Amino acid sequence: MREIGRKGMNRAAAARGKKAAFGEDLDLEKYTMEAPEHAYQEKMSELAEMDRKRMEMAGVDAGGKERSGSFVQLDNSVVHRSAGEKGVEVLGTREALEKYDWLQEYMWKTVDVDADKFTAAVELDDFNGYFIRALPGARTVFPVQACLYIKQQGLAQRVHNIIIAEEGSELHIITGCTSDARLPAGLHLGVSEFYVKKGAQVTFTMVHNWAENLDVRPRTGTIVEEDGVFISNYICMEPVRSLQMYPKASLVGRGALARYNSILVAQKGSSMDVGAKVSLEAPGSRAEVVARAITRGGDIISRGLLVGEVEGVKAHLECRGLILAERGLIHAIPELVGKVEGVDLSHEAAVGKIAKEEVEYLMARGLSEEEATATIVRGFLNVNIEGLPPILQSEMQTMLEQLEEKAL
Repeated sequence: MREIGRKGMNRAAAARGKKAAFGEDLDLEKYTMEAPEHAYQEKMSELAEMDRKRMEMAGVDAGGKERSGSFVQLDNSVVHRSAGEKGVEVLGTREALEKYDWLQEYMWKTVDVDADKFTAAVELDDFNGYFIRALPGARTVFPVQACLYIKQQGLAQRVHNIIIAEEGSELHIITGCTSDARLPAGLHLGVSEFYVKKGAQVTFTMVHNWAENLDVRPRTGTIVEEDGVFISNYICMEPVRSLQMYPKASLVGRGALARYNSILVAQKGSSMDVGAKVSLEAPGSRAEVVARAITRGGDIISRGLLVGEVEGVKAHLECRGLILAERGLIHAIPELVGKVEGVDLSHEAAVGKIAKEEVEYLMARGLSEEEATATIVRGFLNVNIEGLPPILQSEMQTMLEQLEEKAL
């Protein structure tokens, strides 16, 4: 276990008994922290065929085609990591901590170690995760891909990821989180910290494709410096027992920008508590939080919080929900906090069902009722994401089409 100092250890230990700030509480004693060590593979193609297929369903290409780097963690073992483009580093977190003494300064800077018992569990129990870094001025042509995979029954997978985009760099990441589809129980605890330096840009696309009995507790923090850009795209359309995540971004530099785009489909039996908080702390900083939520019998709480700390900032929050089942819940909680004059914060939220006249209109033009409904749903899920490179836009569209076939 990595040393964090007596003070940090005490904070983490104290937080071990804390409940989560929102959503369902979980008993960590029900999960095991141990998993067998998995062998390292020089090529992702050498991984088991069933595992590769599950990864591909989460947007991870086992052949590494059109990728600038790859990372795979199976349970608690890093089984593959590689970087194929100049100016990009891809390592396991433990390995990176051993290689770089300065990395200690980035640990637990955007996420509090004592935030709750889940963050504490990551620190106090042996963890791994990925370290991805774009060197100053480096601009990746293709995205780096990372996969966090749970295979061990009843495992609490602990992950601490560090992503650093140095000054003037551009970094695109696709993370596919998944598990063995037959897994009867498991827990993912993921701490991710993003550092977007002056003039840098990070586009982070995460696809969750867990088994229906999995519990998922990501904890994420981001710091964006002057003229930096952080774009987060999150997709979860497959069943999951419970999901609870509330990423937070601090825009500390003039002209910093953050965008969060979420696409959620809650199948019957799934419970999702998802949101984002952006603190606009520098003049000229901007933010946008957009969520599309569909329930097919599950529960969704969609949160959003924009905090204007200084004058001259602008941000918008939007949540739209669609109910496609007799039983299902969508609870939108938009919040705006302005602390000074001269802030421009806005929000809009709407929850409803598909209008009968829309379906009839499409049926009159030759579509069946099922085809008409599917067409409307696809249009509803279409979130316009500006600034994505063509390859990533294509990747997202392909992932959505594959997931829609199963989820809708």
